Amino acid sequence: MAKDYSSYQKKVISRYYDNREQIDHQKLSELVTNLYLAEGKKRAKFWETARDVMKRLNVPESRIEHVISSNDPVNLAEVVNDIQAGKIKPK
Repeated sequence: MAKDYSSYQKKVISRYYDNREQIDHQKLSELVTNLYLAEGKKRAKFWETARDVMKRLNVPESRIEHVISSNDPVNLAEVVNDIQAGKIKPK
């Protein structure tokens, strides 16, 4: 069953996807902070989210695995810096 969106809703959805790259970059930056502070199950959930966001930002799979397996937010912060510097180009 298809949903019929109003023209306003269509514009909002369109703007969201037009800015998805910046939204994902911001989310990845916030995850660095959250990972420093989180413990237990919450920390594991943040790492899963970080993996998904890095995939959307076109981070090489080998780098994603290295960052996740290290379980160190410093490595994730380096990925954020590389994206800001333009070393990693989003799709």
